[in-house]
Amino acid sequence: MRIATYNIEWMNSLFADDGSLWDDDQRAARYGVSRAEQTAALITVFQALDADAVLVVEAPDDSSSRSTAPALETFAEVAGLRARRAIIGFANDTQQEIALLYDPDVLSVRHDPQASADAPRFDNGFSIDLDIDATADDVVFSKPPLELAVQTAGGTAFRLIGAHLKSKAPHGAKTHDEVMRISIANRRKQLAQAIWLRRRIDAHLAAGDALMVLGDLNDGPGRDEYEHLFGRSSVEILQVSDPAPTLFDPPADMALRPGRLGVAPTTARFWIRPDKRYLQALLDYIMVSQDLTERQPRWRIWHPLDDPDCWARPRLRDALVAASDHFPVSLDIDI
Repeated sequence: MRIATYNIEWMNSLFADDGSLWDDDQRAARYGVSRAEQTAALITVFQALDADAVLVVEAPDDSSSRSTAPALETFAEVAGLRARRAIIGFANDTQQEIALLYDPDVLSVRHDPQASADAPRFDNGFSIDLDIDATADDVVFSKPPLELAVQTAGGTAFRLIGAHLKSKAPHGAKTHDEVMRISIANRRKQLAQAIWLRRRIDAHLAAGDALMVLGDLNDGPGRDEYEHLFGRSSVEILQVSDPAPTLFDPPADMALRPGRLGVAPTTARFWIRPDKRYLQALLDYIMVSQDLTERQPRWRIWHPLDDPDCWARPRLRDALVAASDHFPVSLDIDI
């Protein structure tokens, strides 16, 4: 079985309010491509993935005038995908939903949000002291994680949590001091979200649940200069529970390896206008519990330049570049 996660840059702009695809020459929200070009590129990528389930990050908007699931199911029909059924959890107001597109012939999927005394439901608030002033701050998810109960046609049950954590980028900052202030504030909020999510992970692991946590965590392994202020990064919080790791993701492990030399894996590629160059980062993950590591898992980052098979297929390579600023991550696993 193949499970994937894919952040699709402003997929919402490709659909009309009725869920139909625009598929025209108007400019897409993704810079430098038309809506028809981005749609065609996405069709090529999804057909190549041929996944049983894809967590779509930045899925089309779900609101009073638009609906995520019908839009994704329209896309799946146009693309001729097996993964043709869509489900979301709690809608948000960012026009960037979290959804699962899956094959109903091989998977049964149910939205199943959890709650506990120390980790409330993800559409509620979470109280934590972010700035060590002895006063609890109320943290919310602008994009509440998607919690699903999943069962395969063969009877294997597992939990799936799809997440899109807060960006650390200092959007709107104009001065050096503003960059520092917003960067620190954003990291505090992201770390609080990671702690909240980690508490849910701990509850599932304590219950003996097979678990996958996947999506865009907006954080790379290791700590940047700001995260050294807090002692941990979000990836470290999610992946590790002292003293041993309890969720496994080989690309993250590779990047965190002590004494690592050479190039780290990356899943996203952003144009930095002032520098006139691209910045690459590892932001997208599929983390699994210990029991799932015994099911012959095989991870793959569909990077058009780093993956030999993607590079050798020019149509797919070009589509991966045109479709989004992130690349899919897939997990092949015997379940």
